Amino acid sequence: MRYRRYENSHRTRRGRYELVNYTYKDIINSLAQKLAEAGFENSYWEAGELAGCALGFNCRGKFDPLTPADANGVKMCAMLLARRLTHEPLQYIIGEWDFYSRTFEVGPGVLIPRADTETLIEQAVKKAEGRKDLTVLDLCAGSGCIGITLGNLLDCEKVICVEKYETAFDYLKRNIDRYGGAEAFLGDVLDKKTIETLPQADMIVCNPPYITNADMQKLQKEVTFEPKEALCGGEDGLDFYRDIVRLWKNKLKRDGVMIFETGAGQDDEVMQIMIQAGLSDVRARRDMAGINRCVSGKREERGMVNLYVQLDGK
Repeated sequence: MRYRRYENSHRTRRGRYELVNYTYKDIINSLAQKLAEAGFENSYWEAGELAGCALGFNCRGKFDPLTPADANGVKMCAMLLARRLTHEPLQYIIGEWDFYSRTFEVGPGVLIPRADTETLIEQAVKKAEGRKDLTVLDLCAGSGCIGITLGNLLDCEKVICVEKYETAFDYLKRNIDRYGGAEAFLGDVLDKKTIETLPQADMIVCNPPYITNADMQKLQKEVTFEPKEALCGGEDGLDFYRDIVRLWKNKLKRDGVMIFETGAGQDDEVMQIMIQAGLSDVRARRDMAGINRCVSGKREERGMVNLYVQLDGK
């Protein structure tokens, strides 16, 4: 922080120094320097996000860098910087994050939306092409970024987002209030009562916990702030895939589609789980980095099952 020295007649009770009025540019540069010194990548960009949150301006749009900030704004910047220096996720600090052209409220207790998950959205849109009045179930919904996005992109009669944990459920409800396109259901996706309550679906989508127990011990520090229950998928990371396919496959209508996000390298095993459960037309879709990021399968009438498997890179 920069200070200036006042003449005796302007001394404060605690001393002769007061903060100079900072401009937005001053603050962003100061925050960026502190972040860079602490080893954060993209320090200038993060500094803009923190300053925009603290001072209430759109750091991603056009703004006057010479606009002065008031003292309360400067203090708020310092508070947010202190939180970030503990490696608390930037998304939690600013309270929102972008996903598929929408901004979703997030915070402690809910999984942060990630660009990787947009691959699932693209696959769902492809699978829904030409279909109308869809019923979609979004399991392990968290913030609702998947279900809400699909509810606004597809021709849906109903989209139901299922979330077990009340903290995440509160974010889900707020995001639905903001964008519409879905309804929230508080329930455990592994509870048979939940399954019995919900309707037959044309599409079931899910980004389940899929990190292995071993990898949970090696998480990036930022990720450790996110809820363990949204991350850990058991010894091999596949517990939820096995249980959800087994419990939910019969909730699919004829020609209904089930789509999962998968972790890097998990696609083959998840496809095998779906094939062994009797789903057909099982496919993996690559993300922008060339990693198979989601897997889909279809329910067909018994006696007409086709175990065709294709890696879909489009």
